[in-house]
Amino acid sequence: MFRVAGASEYLVITGTGIRDVKLAKKSWVIPGQRCTKFDISPVNYTYEVQAMSAEKLPFILPAVFTIGPRTDDMDSLKKYAKLISPHDKLSAHVKDLVKGVIEGETRVLAASMTMEEIFRGTKEFKQEVFERVQLELDQFGLVIYNANIKQLVDIPGHEYFSYLGQKTQMEAANQAKIDVAEAKKKGEIGAKLRDGETLQNAAKIDAETKIISVQRQGDGKKEEIKVKSEVKIFENEREAEVAEANAELSKKKAGWTQEAQVAEVESAKAVALREAELQREVERMNAMTQTEKLKAEFLSKASVEYETKVQEANWELYKTQKAAEAILFEKEREAEAQKALAEASFYASQQAADAGLYAKRREAEGIVAVAQAQGVYLRTLLEALGGNYAALRDYMMINNGMFQEIAKINAEAVHGLQPKISIWTGGVAGGEGGDKAVTGSALAEIANVYRALPPLFKTVQEQTGMEPPPWMGSLKDAGEERYSPRESI
Repeated sequence: MFRVAGASEYLVITGTGIRDVKLAKKSWVIPGQRCTKFDISPVNYTYEVQAMSAEKLPFILPAVFTIGPRTDDMDSLKKYAKLISPHDKLSAHVKDLVKGVIEGETRVLAASMTMEEIFRGTKEFKQEVFERVQLELDQFGLVIYNANIKQLVDIPGHEYFSYLGQKTQMEAANQAKIDVAEAKKKGEIGAKLRDGETLQNAAKIDAETKIISVQRQGDGKKEEIKVKSEVKIFENEREAEVAEANAELSKKKAGWTQEAQVAEVESAKAVALREAELQREVERMNAMTQTEKLKAEFLSKASVEYETKVQEANWELYKTQKAAEAILFEKEREAEAQKALAEASFYASQQAADAGLYAKRREAEGIVAVAQAQGVYLRTLLEALGGNYAALRDYMMINNGMFQEIAKINAEAVHGLQPKISIWTGGVAGGEGGDKAVTGSALAEIANVYRALPPLFKTVQEQTGMEPPPWMGSLKDAGEERYSPRESI
């Protein structure tokens, strides 16, 4: 069977050959499949949400939400088809579901805001409720087409908004009274001002004449200071340009410090100027107030004195400002010259450091090149010797004169020594016949002992310079060959 959905409808097909659900505007429905229709047009839901602010003030929030299935996302439409479409959109089940989401999110949001924030930021409050509710409705495939939050309403017994309206009305009435009193005051003051203007104008002309004279003198002094400042500026600029030509790079190091100092000076001067202006304004307002009170009795005299003092104060303030500006300008030029000198010093130091670094780098590169060449040389020798490390070692020792050096060191170790060597022989005085007589007797062993004693004594005497005691015998001179014991022996 071929089924077709309306303009605001969709077909939901389940059954044979369909894993989950199939949505379509038109389709064939074969045996073993089931097809239903659902409407996607939005519906209005009207609620009066009771909520409480962060100050625990209850209120009623009337709201109308236009909600329907999301048609621009097929996954959301499938969620709606599976979860909501089996129920009527106006059924109690769907209304309670939407109402629960809206009331829950609205109460949570209201509890985190004060009543003043809710009342004054209605647009932001509405947007926040809209976003939070939409986030919860996404899991059902629903979308909010429109949300209209009406005026907040008091709960019976809690007249917060009523009292707030009364407060606004009272403030408006009080402001109106203040405006009337202000207008009345201006009228009375204006009448008195007209009476005193004639006297003020005459005194004002005299004061202005005096002020103009003082101003001319001030202009002359100002021009003189300006010329001196320009000469000083020109000298500082020439010195700065010379320093800058030698060391442009070092400017950046001292720049931050100089700018901070200049900013501090400017800030201090600006504060001082602002304080002077505010003080002048305060004094002017105080003088005006006092003048209004005393104008009826001493209007002419007070006005003339006041205007004169004001003009004199203005002139003193002008002189102070111009002197401060000249000092500030001179300090700025001196700071710029110091900055240029510091940058030159930094550039010279950096160039010296770069030169030392380059020399060390070239020296390291030379060492690396020598080491690489020696490696190639040793590798070539080892390959020529067939990989025999012992032969390579012997060759290197011979080639570098190692054996000659060892022989030289050993020779220097025994150089200057005069060793004495004694050689003992087994001969006996008396010739062969005597030897036979001795060996053949029982005294042969004793005779051998006596033969060993003379060479021993001789060696001791040569090595240490000590002679044997007289009772043991005496040594012959170097020219005699043998040692003779004493007659008693």
